[in-house]
Amino acid sequence: MLSRFYPNERVALFIDGANLHAAARALGFDIDYKRLLKQFQDKCHLIRAFYYTALVEDQEYSPLRPLVDWLDYNGFTMVTKPTKEYTDSMGRRKIKGNMDIELAIDVLEMAQHLDHVVLFSGDGDFRRLVEAVQRKGVRVSVVSTIRSQPPMVADELRRQADNFIELEELSSLIARQHANPRSQASPSHHTAAAVTSETSDAEA
Repeated sequence: MLSRFYPNERVALFIDGANLHAAARALGFDIDYKRLLKQFQDKCHLIRAFYYTALVEDQEYSPLRPLVDWLDYNGFTMVTKPTKEYTDSMGRRKIKGNMDIELAIDVLEMAQHLDHVVLFSGDGDFRRLVEAVQRKGVRVSVVSTIRSQPPMVADELRRQADNFIELEELSSLIARQHANPRSQASPSHHTAAAVTSETSDAEA
């Protein structure tokens, strides 16, 4: 699945944390971010790997914090912001943490330094972003899944991308290996499910 990457092309990863977590969870595996990073480092000239997530403020302990700290020390550029709390029309307390704008701005700013953008998200809102980057001569690969029920990638985003990478087919390369409890692999995103963007699921 990573055969369309070339050794000298400049690549950056843009990971919508909540969306990728939801897709992997729907497929029944946890992502080992150390293995994920190495796959791309071995295939191409990886410029940067961005990871986007919202964090709940004023909590003594956030289940996302160990993952965020590990990624920050192990080759990822972390982009975080506080979640917003609001009450919906039914009077229920809701937490919102949408990182779409931050991700889009970074992709557009980085495009001039890249040959290939890899977007880990199935959110259809990114279709226009992908189109804009392609006009700058940059290839775009989208990583998500059509094998979950329902599919996690919006059809319009999949069609716009130069290359669609099925997340399930990457699982043997990037899944967390549970056999060795003493493994030094990256923290499982499975413990980080407390905060996910309300808009993380693709809207077909």
